[in-house]
Order: sequence, then C-alpha cells, then structure tokens
Amino acid sequence: MVHPFNRIFGLGEKSADEIEESYHPDEVVQIPVDCIIPNRYQPRTIFNDERIKELAQTIHTHGMIQPIIVRKFEEEKYEIIAGERRWRAVQTLEWETIPAILRDMTDTETASVALIENLQREELTVIEEAFAYSKLLEMHSLTQEALAQRLGKNQSTIANKLRLLKLPEEIQEALLNKSITERHARALIKLKDPKKQTEVLKLIIENDWNVKQTEEKIAKIQEPKEPKKKRPKLKGINKDIRIAMNTIRQSLSMVTKTGVDVESDEKEFDEFYQITVKIPKKK
Repeated sequence: MVHPFNRIFGLGEKSADEIEESYHPDEVVQIPVDCIIPNRYQPRTIFNDERIKELAQTIHTHGMIQPIIVRKFEEEKYEIIAGERRWRAVQTLEWETIPAILRDMTDTETASVALIENLQREELTVIEEAFAYSKLLEMHSLTQEALAQRLGKNQSTIANKLRLLKLPEEIQEALLNKSITERHARALIKLKDPKKQTEVLKLIIENDWNVKQTEEKIAKIQEPKEPKKKRPKLKGINKDIRIAMNTIRQSLSMVTKTGVDVESDEKEFDEFYQITVKIPKKK
C-alpha cells in the first residue's frame, strides 16, 4: 500500500513489497523515550506548556491511545515523524518507553508528513504556517497553484501567507508571539520601507491599536505631501512694492484663518507681479 502523502506529493520510488520487507506498518513497539529525538523538520516552534500538561493528564488517565510514528535515525536513535506533542507529554510523566510505529521514510517524506500534519491541525501561528508552505514548495518544486490544489486550499491563501515571510524579522517575531494579528501584518506590507514597517509595529504594540487604527496610520504615511508653492523672490525691488506684496499675503493668510478656503497664485513677469485670488462662493 502506498502512503497517502506519496500519492499527494509523488514521493518515494519504493514498491510496496520493498517497504513491507523493512517494517511492519501495524506493529507497535516500545521504544525508550530517551532514544527519540524531535522531528528536525517540525514547523512548530512554540509548544504550549499548558496544553502539554493537559495532554499528559489525559495519557496518564487513559493511556496512550495512539502510538507515535518514528523512523530509524542512527544507531539506537529514532526521529519522530508524527506525534511530538505526545512524546513531550510522556516525558513529563517520566515514562521509560513509549508505544511507537516504525516507518521507513526519506528526509523529504518525513519533512512533508510533519509539515502537512501540523497544517491540518490548524494550530500553527501564521508565520509557522507560511514557513511550512515555503518548505513544501521548495522540497517538491511546486507552484503555489499546484500546492493549493494538493492541500485543498485557495491559491490566494497560500500567497498571502508567503508574503508575510518578506516582512522584517521583528514583525515576524511579533506574529510568532501573537503580539499582532495577521491582518496587522498584512496592513504593514503596504509600507514598502522596512524601517517604516518596524516603526509602525512599535506604535501598534505600544498603543494597542486595532487593525482599523493601523490602516489609518499607514494611509496617513502614504499620503503624498503637497509641494509648497514657490513665491517670487522680492529681492532687489522697490521697498514699497515689497511691502505691498507682503501686506497682500498677510491679508490672504488672515482670510484663510477665518475658515474661507482661499486659493492664491503668484507669478512674476518682466513688467509686473500678478496675484490671482480665488474665493469660493460657499464656505
């Protein structure tokens, strides 16, 4: 029987007979807990201690209902393929051995199973999920669309997650620790400058901004600043004309302060200065 992940990702070239000769799929063996190492391809970087304690209590009360799956790593050592949370729980119970099923898998198969198992549990942080997608794309030389089809997800979902990996490490760490949400991070992507992204990140955390407040701040940063209108230089002209020009400017400024949206434009010609003033009929 071909492993289901082999069918999904086209893994492994071994025949069913060759696999059967190397191990018995349904045989549960007792393996010393100290002889087991974690999966090197485990996408999960944070294990909730409280959840592990709860699982340990369940195992203590009802026993190990589902064995872990391991593969031979080196002499007297085994690497976990699936079931790291159960192994961690058993460690807290100080069991000497743990029930396990031995599988014969390549590095690629082991990594794929670990990544997909965690993706299906939907307990990963968005950064861990993005990393899992990235590794699967790399290992199997897939397009985002092909990976989406094989995992039964929308291509846009995978693309949005992968974009998070382009954010500065500080923002990825905040996502990992759940200091900000995925929607916060996706809003930060709109800022192309990594420095500005991290500056806004600090404001989000310090002020406990929601997503709407974050988006409003980013919109203000992105607003183009209107260039200041250049006024004609008044050097080298008659003092009285300079006073007249400044008086007109001050008058326009005073009118603007009353709330009237006055528009003015100054132009310099060879024989004269021209000031055009537009005053709206409605305030």
